[in-house]
Amino acid sequence: METKSPGAHEGAGMVAPNFEAATYNKVGWRLIPFLLLCYIVSYLDRVNVGFAKLQMLQDLNLSETVYGLGAGIFFIGYFLFEVPSNVILHRVGARIWIARIMVTWGVISATMMFVTSATSFYVVRFLLGVAEAGFFPGIILYLTYWYPAERRARMTALFMTAIALSGVIGGPFSGWIMHSFGGVAGLKDWQWLFVLEGLPSIIMGIVTFFYLDDRIDHAKWLTREEKALLDRNIVAENTGKQDLKIGAVFASARVWLMSLIYFCFVMGLYGVSFWLPTIIKATGVKDALQIGLLTAIPFAFGAVAMVLVSRSADRSRERRWHIAIPSLLGAAGLVLSAVWAQNTFLAMAALTVATMGILTTLPLFWSLPTAFLAGTGAAAGIALINSLGNLAGFASPFAVGWLKDLTQSTNAGMYLLAASMVLGALLTLSVPARLVNK
Repeated sequence: METKSPGAHEGAGMVAPNFEAATYNKVGWRLIPFLLLCYIVSYLDRVNVGFAKLQMLQDLNLSETVYGLGAGIFFIGYFLFEVPSNVILHRVGARIWIARIMVTWGVISATMMFVTSATSFYVVRFLLGVAEAGFFPGIILYLTYWYPAERRARMTALFMTAIALSGVIGGPFSGWIMHSFGGVAGLKDWQWLFVLEGLPSIIMGIVTFFYLDDRIDHAKWLTREEKALLDRNIVAENTGKQDLKIGAVFASARVWLMSLIYFCFVMGLYGVSFWLPTIIKATGVKDALQIGLLTAIPFAFGAVAMVLVSRSADRSRERRWHIAIPSLLGAAGLVLSAVWAQNTFLAMAALTVATMGILTTLPLFWSLPTAFLAGTGAAAGIALINSLGNLAGFASPFAVGWLKDLTQSTNAGMYLLAASMVLGALLTLSVPARLVNK
């Protein structure tokens, strides 16, 4: 977990570089693997509906448009409760609140097995969004309590490799469940999928309550000297940041620009996450286990790209081009996946490039708003940006599903997602370099 830096922050006193590096290494190994595991089980619960779709739509006689709306309605509940959830986390602490989130979303995710109609599908997906609201922005906020800017991009990237790893692990696992459990105890394969992938969230939520520390001062596993170093670095970094009131956050043009940029990138993310199994199936692969194994490939390459590019961004302290270039590559991959839709090998190559580009933009994006927000303003601002951006999680699957019903192909949907990634790149380059290159 070690991340090199030029030394201690100005005004923090003379600190041996080896001591500082060792301290952050200790923090990294304590926090990041655990948070990553939490996000993996979170993301599995969010997107396993993409695998369930392979059989659920036929069993329940649902259309592609209904699926797209149901997959996306999760983000309406998410949007409505995101800001209050993050403000509560900032006040009561991450340990209690993240544990609460994980247990409730695990229970609700498992209840997807009882869906019998479009209406029940919509209701449970909406409630799942309500339950999970605040988890991701809560972790982004939590990392600002521990890491200064020059270390945070890589730590955020390591945490967010959970998105890619959930694809690497979840794809084959979901395919195996649907391949092996259909008919067991009278349940359909997709019903088993929701039950077996909901349990880990409940377990991890309970563990979170006992494992996580709210703040640096609460960490009994740190020495007094280590706590003092970490505290000084955070205080030094927060000097000059804006601790906006909640009302001012909603009125901030910068926050709204960040929300629009994130919306563009999330369009690409959930277009791939919710439709990747369907796209692979359309190339001629029919077996659920084989589809699951193939979905792991783009996410595996994506995980590597996330870490390497974020490390480069931290080393150079340059953010904008490290976001814009991967975004443009993601757009190119989406377009080529449509052009080569009838060839499994070429389509997989294009989808791999697309996934690498899309996933790389996400952790680096969060280096932009956290460069100028602090305190309650950061809690509300991060949540607002994430909630508005994640409305793309509603728009993206619904738009792709509607276009697929309209054209009998996912190609038009891929072109729409590519255009969104290009717009995100252009908007990122419009942000002043002096604001974010820290």
